[in-house]
Amino acid sequence: MRFFFCVYLLAFALLATATHGGERKFVGVGQLMNNDVFATIHDDRWRTGSSVLSVVHSRQGTAQLPAHFGDLLEYRFRGEVISPANIVAPAPGDRPYAGVLSFGLHSHFAFASTEISAGVDLALTGSQTGLHNVQAAIHDVLGFAGPSTATLSRQIPNDLHPSLTLEAARRFTLSEQLEIRPFIEILGGLETLARVGGDIHIGRLAMGELLIRDAITGQRYRIQRTGRTGWATTFGADFAWVADSRLLPASSGVKFTDTRSRVRAGLHIAQQCCFAWQRRHTLARARGLTPRAAARSPVRLSTHARACARAYTGKRATSVSFTA
Repeated sequence: MRFFFCVYLLAFALLATATHGGERKFVGVGQLMNNDVFATIHDDRWRTGSSVLSVVHSRQGTAQLPAHFGDLLEYRFRGEVISPANIVAPAPGDRPYAGVLSFGLHSHFAFASTEISAGVDLALTGSQTGLHNVQAAIHDVLGFAGPSTATLSRQIPNDLHPSLTLEAARRFTLSEQLEIRPFIEILGGLETLARVGGDIHIGRLAMGELLIRDAITGQRYRIQRTGRTGWATTFGADFAWVADSRLLPASSGVKFTDTRSRVRAGLHIAQQCCFAWQRRHTLARARGLTPRAAARSPVRLSTHARACARAYTGKRATSVSFTA
C-alpha cells in the first residue's frame, strides 16, 4: 500500500509540474533499439528485444539539467519482448513468454552536484500488448519460426503495473575526454530492485550532455543532437538486489534469482554525411549550380538523390552497443 501511495504521489507531482509553470520548449528525441541478434541469429532468448523512445521538453529549451524538479520532462514509450531460450519448444523450467508496453513521465534535474532522475511508468503486460504478433510477423518475413502455441500458452497474464524509477548519480570529469559516473538506482512495480553501478565515458562526443538510461541494458542514449562531430566509447557495469519481479510470477513455477548483474560497452559516432555531399556536388556541377542552389533547384531528383540532398546539411549520429 505504501508503494502505490509513493507512485501516485510522484505521478501527481509530475503531472502538476507538467501542466503548470512556464512554457516548455521541445529539446529533442532519443531512441534505442536492443536485440540479441549478435548472440544468436536464428533464435530469440530471454530479454530478446526492446525499443524505447524518449521525447524531452524543457523550460530552458536545452538539455542542460535544471536545478528544479519538473523543469525538464521526458515522455518515455517502451516496448519489450521476453521469451524462453527456445520460442518453438520451450524447455521445462524456462522463463515464461512476456510482452511489455510502458508509458512514462520522468523528470531530470541536478541537486547540488548530484544528478537525479525520477519518474513513473504504467506498464501493460500479457497478450493485450500484441507484441507476440509483432514478433511473429518479423520472424515470418525473415523466414524464422515465431513463438509457438505452447510458448504463448505460458505467457504471463494481462495486467497493469504502476512503476517508479529513482536514480542518483555523480559525474567526475577527469579530463576533456574522460568521465566517470557512479550511480544508484531504485525500481519498484513491474520489477522491484536496488542497483549500484557506474559508467565510463571516453571521448568528447556527448560529454556533459543529458543521456537517458535504458531500463533493459543500462546503456545511456543521447537526446539532443549538437553540431559536434567525433566519437565516444562507453563502458559500464552494475549489480542489483532483486526483491520481486512480475515478469516471473509464482504461477509460472520459475523462481527469480535475488541478484542480477550487467556489463556493457558502447560506441557513439557523429559525422558529416560526406557521401551525400558528393552526390549533390556532382549533380550541381552537372547542371551548373552550386551545391546549395542545387537544393533549391526545381529539377526532379531520384529518391536516392533527394535523400542525399536532405542529408547534406546535417550530421549523422550512430550508436552501437553491446551488453552482457
